[in-house]
Amino acid sequence: MMMEKESVEVSANGDGHGKEGSSVPPEKLVPLGDKGPGPGPLSVDIPNHHDIKRQDSLPLSPQPMSPDPVHDLPVELLQMGWRRFWSKREQRPYFFNKNTNESLWEMPHFPGMPSPQNSFLTDPLGISGEGPTPNHMDARLSRPSTDIPPPQIGEKRRSSMELLGSPAKRPAFAYSPFWNFDIPTNVVMFERVPCCLPPPMPEEEKFRAQLVSKLRQQYQELCHTREGIDAPVESFNRWLLERKMQDQGKDPMLPCQCPREVSLSMYREIMNDIPVKLVKPKYTGDARKQLFKYAESAKRMIETRSASSDSRKIVKWNVEETFTWLRKQGSASYEDYLERLAHLKRQCQPHLTETAKSSVEGICCKMYNMSCDSVRKIHEYHWQLLKEHGIKEPAKFPDPINPRKVLCYPIQMCVPCPRLTTVELIQDKEVHTLKCNGEILKINSSHFCKLEQLYKLNCRDDPRFDHFLGRVWCLLRRYHTLFGLGPNEGFGLQGALSVSVFECLHRVFGVTFECFASPLNCYFKQYCSAFDDTDGYFGSRGPILNFRPVSGSFEANPPFSEELMEAMVDHFESLLKESKEPLSFCVFVPEWRDPPTEALMRLESSRFKRKSVVLPPYEHEYRHGFQHMCPKEEMNVKSLHGTLVVFLQNDAGFQRWNPTPEKIKELLLAAKPKDTVV
Repeated sequence: MMMEKESVEVSANGDGHGKEGSSVPPEKLVPLGDKGPGPGPLSVDIPNHHDIKRQDSLPLSPQPMSPDPVHDLPVELLQMGWRRFWSKREQRPYFFNKNTNESLWEMPHFPGMPSPQNSFLTDPLGISGEGPTPNHMDARLSRPSTDIPPPQIGEKRRSSMELLGSPAKRPAFAYSPFWNFDIPTNVVMFERVPCCLPPPMPEEEKFRAQLVSKLRQQYQELCHTREGIDAPVESFNRWLLERKMQDQGKDPMLPCQCPREVSLSMYREIMNDIPVKLVKPKYTGDARKQLFKYAESAKRMIETRSASSDSRKIVKWNVEETFTWLRKQGSASYEDYLERLAHLKRQCQPHLTETAKSSVEGICCKMYNMSCDSVRKIHEYHWQLLKEHGIKEPAKFPDPINPRKVLCYPIQMCVPCPRLTTVELIQDKEVHTLKCNGEILKINSSHFCKLEQLYKLNCRDDPRFDHFLGRVWCLLRRYHTLFGLGPNEGFGLQGALSVSVFECLHRVFGVTFECFASPLNCYFKQYCSAFDDTDGYFGSRGPILNFRPVSGSFEANPPFSEELMEAMVDHFESLLKESKEPLSFCVFVPEWRDPPTEALMRLESSRFKRKSVVLPPYEHEYRHGFQHMCPKEEMNVKSLHGTLVVFLQNDAGFQRWNPTPEKIKELLLAAKPKDTVV
């Protein structure tokens, strides 16, 4: 009797299961028909006869001697639709349910046993059938779908961006001028739960920028009206850094849930400028004017504030003595004026501080309360936007009971992202311009290509780059909000080491991870940054103080905030104390010794310090803090102060990445600016 052929569709992902999850051995695949080689649908020669039953109608229990690994499962799981397949990419088996489209790395649970919640760690294909039922009003469902044709034999699969004609489509970027994303990580950590923050949206980021700008203006007004001074330069930025170290609130930038309302950073910086801001004078005349101005301001303050009688007497007596000295000393030297000013400040400042204490604490409390109110408004507005798309606020994920050690991976967002507002991209040779809701943001073309690479390597929920431009706009808007309103404000927050130093750290000390970076200034594809939500799509592992690695070699170049640097030292020492595996931190901090900072003293006295070296001022350089939008000729900036480099290592890390004199010499040579290298 003649045998007919029946065509069976095979999935194009190379895993060998088709519409019904059936497995097809690779050697059975042949082109349909006998028309020679060429593109065409895949088929399988299967005998078809009324006396021969179809394979899916046979008993589901595997045969004892069957070589078919697909059905090598218990009978109960086979009856539920489970099959086993091999992942060529991961080189490990996974399990696929042809009835529910669920996929798992581990053996599925038997009926009656609780099944683990699906996540990117347990769902290899990301197509699990379980999940929230889509709302018929969800705007995401109104988008027209794009049919991508299956690949043909002999035809290379095209990227999704190329098929869709995405506006973010770019020509291949074959070189890496200031990054190296080919370096794999050596950092191991424990599994962690996904981030429950809502996904960033352009409307919400613009609203946050407006509220933060208003907070900055109110801070200036409070300092001016209550204390008669301008808000200390960069004080607001350092306040954000110090507050977020201890904040447990629901906003990634603004504090709203801190253990105490008064910020030590803001309090100290305002007090340093009372009664008048002091700067180092250039000339003798400037030193004389500054001494007179301080004495006059101290006298006015002690007379107009409610101070104790003893404080008022001491301040007035010292001020009058200074005025008498100024009248008599007509030709005092520069050093004499500075010495007299230091003496006057030592005598008067404690009494002025006590007088202004309640007022300055009131400024700190008011700023914190206004921040809490801003967070409430942002949170309500953000979730109002998401609920319009049928997205509800999720419950908090429980911590893993028995977390496994894994190579570090980026922050994963658990809240789905709706379709973002359209962002217009204007491409130029050197600059890319992104326009959204009438607001324009610019980024250098090379950095735009860098973000494309990071997004392709790390983003899991947007393979077609549908959200890419919107997320780039949100990223730029967030960091511009953080930098501030002034022309050079925020310059020091994003300074980075030079490319030659990063290359040396990786080659000599095995460094593969940056502790303080961002998608805009990172060198490695593995890094920690300030924000989970905007940066996670581009490879961030989240804030460093929330990141607890077990092993690896790290570079740390923190923003120059004293409280943050102190918390960094405590965090690193805690990690080194807990881990027995190789762990190393190469820390770069400013050499501030007049007076020395608490962080610098803790680093030099740490029991984990293996080696320290100083990079002299003007003999090393940093990359510009605004490198993503500054001209190429201004990219590298020589450091005006010395930089202390300290190697903190446990015993295993010291044995593996020992900072020998030869290695230190190589680091010093790599740190020298190009125009000074002989």
